[in-house]
Amino acid sequence: MNLIEVKDLKKQFGEVEPITKVLHGLTFKIEKGELLAIMGPSGSGKSTLMHILGFLDRPTSGKIRFLGEDVSKFDDNKLAKYRNEKVGFVFQAFHLLPKTSVLENVKLPLVYSHISEKEKIKKATEAVKAVNLDHRAQYLSNQLSGGEKQRVAIARALVNNPEIIFADEPTGNLDSKSGAQIMEIIENLNDQGKTIIIVTHEHDTAKHAKRIIHLKDGLITSDEKVNDRRYAKDGLYK
Repeated sequence: MNLIEVKDLKKQFGEVEPITKVLHGLTFKIEKGELLAIMGPSGSGKSTLMHILGFLDRPTSGKIRFLGEDVSKFDDNKLAKYRNEKVGFVFQAFHLLPKTSVLENVKLPLVYSHISEKEKIKKATEAVKAVNLDHRAQYLSNQLSGGEKQRVAIARALVNNPEIIFADEPTGNLDSKSGAQIMEIIENLNDQGKTIIIVTHEHDTAKHAKRIIHLKDGLITSDEKVNDRRYAKDGLYK
């Protein structure tokens, strides 16, 4: 089943000169349950694409369908509702509240939900457990290692049970061991049925995906499925 359908997607910044054209007519689909990496160098348009797919921005032209609905017809309120309920984000810089507990950080996306405090705590506790961090639930986020902070960020992205999770350079601030642990968690979540999009320029991160879209200068240069997750020494998938 297609979760997202993108057709002739374009994005530019500015309405008068100088106009910066970032995306130049992208067309692709994302199925439910995929683990997809979007790769490309700085300036390739991958972050702009993530912002549009995650309801953080609107395209200049083109079509996006999310679960069959035309996103271009959404007003700002519906975009915000979908962004909060249907999408989870994991960022390179974690974006945690420093003097707030792990559990309270994970609860944040539930602040506007119409459920009881007891249910919020239950959902947050389950999300923290899903990333193997329940023994740190009452720690302040500034007492955690970088890898643990990223696990909190993943738990926060999970707490609303979103349709899709975007991970923007999820290992960028981590050492190789912590990065590998984070990618193992992401793989496990995908194996449980979560749709996850990784935005990265790092081959070691992208190698965990099942499909890779390469962007360059706002265009798709390749879109390939990976038969397995073995990574060749020369940096190419075999």
